[in-house]
Amino acid sequence: MTNKHLAQIDQRIEKIKAELAAIGEMRPGSLTRQFKDPKARTGAYYQLSFTLDMKSRTDYVPRHCVGQVRREVANYKRFKTLTAAWVALSIERSRLRIKLVRNA
Repeated sequence: MTNKHLAQIDQRIEKIKAELAAIGEMRPGSLTRQFKDPKARTGAYYQLSFTLDMKSRTDYVPRHCVGQVRREVANYKRFKTLTAAWVALSIERSRLRIKLVRNA
């Protein structure tokens, strides 16, 4: 049972690795539309806010680049989700392996 479970975990980890390899360019942060005059909602522009090396940063994004930056932000969120799942599976695998050694 436990060896079978270890094999299933290994398969899921390999699937995650393949998905990670397929992720394209990525950027952390949140892309928002801002207005120079918020009351009149005029002068729209886009900005990307993110934290890097424990410093908050903001990049202004030209309108023609918004689609690409949205994809990069989505890729980063997918990357974070996949790596968190990989870590959780690795912890589970380690615990099972220790349990096998202890019972042997």
